[in-house]
Amino acid sequence: MKVLLAADQFLTEEILKEALLARLPEISTASISSTWPVPPFHDVAEVREAHGDEDELIAALKGVDVAFSHTFPFTEKVIASSPDLKMITICRGGPVNVNIDAATEHGVLVSYTPGRNAVATAEHTVALILASARQVAQRHQEVVGGQWRSDYYIYDNVGPEIGSSTIGVIGYGNVGRRVANILAAFGGKVLVYDPWAKDRSGAQNIEFVDQLEDLLTRSDIVTLHVRESAENHHMMNSEAFALMPESSIFINAARGSLVDYDALADALDSGHLFAAGLDCLPEEPLPVDHRLMRTRGLTFTPHLAGASKEASKLAARIGADDIATFVQGGIPKHLANPEVLRK
Repeated sequence: MKVLLAADQFLTEEILKEALLARLPEISTASISSTWPVPPFHDVAEVREAHGDEDELIAALKGVDVAFSHTFPFTEKVIASSPDLKMITICRGGPVNVNIDAATEHGVLVSYTPGRNAVATAEHTVALILASARQVAQRHQEVVGGQWRSDYYIYDNVGPEIGSSTIGVIGYGNVGRRVANILAAFGGKVLVYDPWAKDRSGAQNIEFVDQLEDLLTRSDIVTLHVRESAENHHMMNSEAFALMPESSIFINAARGSLVDYDALADALDSGHLFAAGLDCLPEEPLPVDHRLMRTRGLTFTPHLAGASKEASKLAARIGADDIATFVQGGIPKHLANPEVLRK
């Protein structure tokens, strides 16, 4: 078998190859690379969050059995033009840059790497909570701009302590579970809403609630950790923000589609919310004239919560494990379309 290492500047050829050869020392490889994350990913034909040229990828896939990639666009055109391709492994929590229907139709397995950046995203979420509560970025800009404002010590202007807060965690998957346990270690009371969570184990001061409204009304800080779907589009809307207590904090390091950002801006501008920390935005990059750029209390990061050296290497190892299992005649662990095996 032959594996294409379809690399970029985060999942580099060296990282993909090292992980693959650790499992399959004799495997034959070819390589292609993109400049991602510069520029950022975008929609390519019908797939999302991708980077790379379809025709270049098609040429690289000639004679290739398995594609080992991160952000290259595996569109219907690419898959239909690659008759030797048997499996695509995407080093992401979800293979959004693969046309799953086309892959299934052509008998191509698709695997992915759930949990690969869970630690990085959880740590970044906690960083956003702390930065938002203490307005670190805003105070930094003022100090380097020559301001030294003592009025932030006025009682009504100070932020909360995490250890004395109730923190609502929406979603208890790979990321949400870690966030909940980290915040519980701070001493805070953690509420979790996730009706689909099978494993409800966690720290002693974690409480599961059955209604999202219950979590929102009781939480000083709310952090979002669910996958996007048609059902939860704009789940955080004006009604949801209105349920949150006065001077509370909202964090989103999950997906931009989960939030009605006009409603968030209204809640911040009115003073109902104290602050918000956002790693996921309605548009990426966010236009300089966007309303959020003028909204008080916001801390931004450019969709990099999952970026760490460890996340890159772990994604490659998880993907390499699935490829090795497939090459050796087994069933890969993380399949997006296992129905292909039944054909």
